[in-house]
Amino acid sequence: MSAQDHTTLTRDNIVEFLGGIFDRRGGEEYLGEPVTMAEHMLQGATIAEQNGQDEIIIVAALLHDIGHFTSEFGTFTMDDTEDRHHEEAGARVLEEFFPSVVTDCVRYHVAAKRYLCATKPEYFNRLSEASIHSLNLQGGPMSAEEAAAFAKNPNLKEIIAVRYLDEAGKYADMATPDFWHFAPMVQRVVDRHMG
Repeated sequence: MSAQDHTTLTRDNIVEFLGGIFDRRGGEEYLGEPVTMAEHMLQGATIAEQNGQDEIIIVAALLHDIGHFTSEFGTFTMDDTEDRHHEEAGARVLEEFFPSVVTDCVRYHVAAKRYLCATKPEYFNRLSEASIHSLNLQGGPMSAEEAAAFAKNPNLKEIIAVRYLDEAGKYADMATPDFWHFAPMVQRVVDRHMG
């Protein structure tokens, strides 16, 4: 399925489409980290699965950076599709198929880093060099007012869980299953959401 087929995406083929992105584009560099884009997302999902986390968290971790590949979605357009807005781009392409808890984890995983750096200063020590660089580009730690507003998100617990998985998924030599291992789980989340 090519990017031009975006208008035909349905609950029956969205998982296949996402898997195709992992297969074709997953080997791309991940922002100076020692892992590829696919390795990064698969590591987060694998760690969540190994820790017995809920399927929602596993799927959100698996898809949190899908916004780096918005060109795959063909007719999808935004005013600005640069990587610095990948979190919003990813949430917008997923929101038709996934519940708000998943899209919130995607949409706010960058803000969650800023939130954690403001509210848990020790979190900064977890950040890789590349993550510290992007934190500075993203506005640095939140102000007290920003953090208080962010804390009101009803999906805060899940967003924070995915943020920790995002930071954890950067091992150069970690073995993970491929996307297709998670595909049935992704389909269950889509099916529950779409009824």
